[in-house]
Amino acid sequence: MNEEVSKVVLAYSGGLDTTVAIKWFTEQGVDVVTFTADVGQGIDLKDAERRACESGSSKHYGLDLKSEFVSGYVIPAIRANAKYEEEYPLSSALSRPLISSKLVEIAEKEKADAVAHGCTSKGNDQVRFDITVRALNPKLKVIAPTRIWRWTRQQEVEYAKSRGLKIPESHSKYSIDQNLWGRSIEGGLLEDPWNEPPEEVFEWTVDPVRASREPQYITLKFKEGVPRALNDVEMDTISIISQLNWLAGKHGIGRIDHMESRIIGFKSREVYEAPAASAILKAHKDLEKMILTRRELQFKEFADREWTNLVYEGLWGDPLRKSLEEMIAKMNQVVDGEVKLKFYKGSVSVVGRRSKYAAYSLNIAGYDKGWYPSDEEARGFIQAWGLHTLIARAAREGVQKV
Repeated sequence: MNEEVSKVVLAYSGGLDTTVAIKWFTEQGVDVVTFTADVGQGIDLKDAERRACESGSSKHYGLDLKSEFVSGYVIPAIRANAKYEEEYPLSSALSRPLISSKLVEIAEKEKADAVAHGCTSKGNDQVRFDITVRALNPKLKVIAPTRIWRWTRQQEVEYAKSRGLKIPESHSKYSIDQNLWGRSIEGGLLEDPWNEPPEEVFEWTVDPVRASREPQYITLKFKEGVPRALNDVEMDTISIISQLNWLAGKHGIGRIDHMESRIIGFKSREVYEAPAASAILKAHKDLEKMILTRRELQFKEFADREWTNLVYEGLWGDPLRKSLEEMIAKMNQVVDGEVKLKFYKGSVSVVGRRSKYAAYSLNIAGYDKGWYPSDEEARGFIQAWGLHTLIARAAREGVQKV
């Protein structure tokens, strides 16, 4: 390690990379303070503290950030229908700026020279951590041990064993990250895009083939674009997400397997589990389609995509992200209503929706008794609507002008 560092605050997940990093830092003579964030990944903060200290940490911080994570990061993502490349609901990407901000706070409190994370030089998360930390405190050094030692996963496992470090078996086979909004699995045989993911990589979802033969219907109620009630029972958003991870997961909903364009310029095969995100985003987008006008939807689709890309690309601190978020929240002020979803063998379908703000009128749209323009009105509209196309075509093909 080239940097002159006496004290570092390490984002400690409890996995292979960060556990090895503690021991590696201490062997370099660096005092390591560890920090574990509970963002809904099901971690035991006390157990994380014990394992970190056993590995060499001199002091540990364990913070329950679930409420802050949902209110400040997940809810904006719901309003933005955030799915990178139409697949990935940004689960890990959303947690990184929050964890980075706490790393900076702790480093300043502990008067540390640097902060550290367990990201590799190939990954997206290194970009998210590094940029966010530097935006908040440019004086802090950012160290990624895995970028320095450049070991294979097997070499890390061997190092851990040689130092008596205890690593969960699943983490020695795959690289896993999870929080309340989703779970990501990488490495091992998943690196070959031709290999079907084995059942052992999934924890939140059952195999759709083995899911219930009976469909399940649920209702989600939204207020200003935020889920507020599940099956007519009002509850906080954290509880709704937790319930849906279980309800949708038992029907095999939320398995995502796709080829992703990483920030640093190459394709990567990614496997995710996101039962609640799959259901909520489906319902929210459908409700928006019932309420917002065609032009609002067209513009918002562009804004949503830009917001999503900024978050994915590690640019949470970019002024445009904040401006887009404020606009998206403004548009969601009328996204109130209820959506009925059907869960069945890996699929989630919208089968009903209603809202007091619906831009839909049965008196106009209905075929049995709805409004019908007269023949003259219809022909006049069609003629005016197509006039530009007809004139341009005639001009280019040399036919008689309209």
